[in-house]
Amino acid sequence: MKPFLSVILFSLLLAACGNAQNNSANGDEQRLRDDIAQMLLVGFRGTALSDTSHIVRDIRQHHIGGVILFEYDAPSHSRPRNISSPAQLKRLCADLQGLRSETLLIGIDQEGGRVTRLKPQYGFPTFPSAATSAKGGIDSVRSCARLTASTLRSLGINLNFAPCVDVNVNPACPIIGKLDRSFGASPRRVAQCAAVWIEEQQRQGVVACLKHFPGHGSSRSDTHLGLADVSDTWQPTELEPYKALIDSAQANPDDPSRQVRMIMTTHVFNGRIDSLLPATLSHPTLTGLLRDSLRFDGVIITDDLAMGAMTQHYSDTTMLRLAILAGADLLCLSNNGADYDPDIVPRTIDLILALVRRGDIPATRIHQSATRIRRLKSTIR
Repeated sequence: MKPFLSVILFSLLLAACGNAQNNSANGDEQRLRDDIAQMLLVGFRGTALSDTSHIVRDIRQHHIGGVILFEYDAPSHSRPRNISSPAQLKRLCADLQGLRSETLLIGIDQEGGRVTRLKPQYGFPTFPSAATSAKGGIDSVRSCARLTASTLRSLGINLNFAPCVDVNVNPACPIIGKLDRSFGASPRRVAQCAAVWIEEQQRQGVVACLKHFPGHGSSRSDTHLGLADVSDTWQPTELEPYKALIDSAQANPDDPSRQVRMIMTTHVFNGRIDSLLPATLSHPTLTGLLRDSLRFDGVIITDDLAMGAMTQHYSDTTMLRLAILAGADLLCLSNNGADYDPDIVPRTIDLILALVRRGDIPATRIHQSATRIRRLKSTIR
């Protein structure tokens, strides 16, 4: 072969290798961006979609994992935010789901009682609180759970941040006991009632989410307003409902209605588990206790990262880094705290991507969470 032909062929080979490496690197970065976006559950304004709405961009272009719906917009102190009537909400959910072929998690806090987004004033039924339904016995709890599940399914909502399995250790707790959000003071009773909620919701295609791990029922303050320290009030019995429900799920792996698919963290500081960080940011709590000791392998979602317990003490970068390293899979970005940010999704993706590039978060940790989230979505029918 003539020398100049050899040089040309060698140059072409080098160029092909370089292009392949570039394509591989670009593909790896796009996969990483997609997996980071899967970890985001985002709040937005609007009772209907428009092409200029950031949530349309966030779903179509960034491929976020899900959205969370509210009836009240906290930053502007106004209503409605996403909910004005059953027909309107059903249309909104259908339009959201239609933006991509991949299942979108559409979540809501619909416990009943004081924590109700679907209010009678918008044309929805009255939903009793956990405490009220529990007083009527298991049949009453089942009736409430069934009504909630059928309503959500009819609207196209596939994720409910309920049941609340906080044990009513402190009836004066401003965020649990005083709002009648607990099924009771007995861990066994709480587990029984929660099992009914899980069963009724998941039979109708609505994912149930237990909250608030590792227990908020003994606190004296509200994590929406600031950090709540339960080091002196928390009791190990507050873990019993989680253990009972996870054990039951693992003993009945072929029964979809019993599976614990998602658990929400709480922002309480519990020095008996972690002397440095609140639960949402705590590796000993989320990985050591929930993953390793209780053997939970479903999706861990953070409580709202816009709550005062987080924003008053941590920067966005620190909060995201610690939550992901702790073991959180789904990051709740309600956009419904003190401020509203239409660019919260691209900004958060860039922050997390920078943390991965710097080596502060392993890429494997991101891919692990995205795999769990997609596995959860595959169970939604």
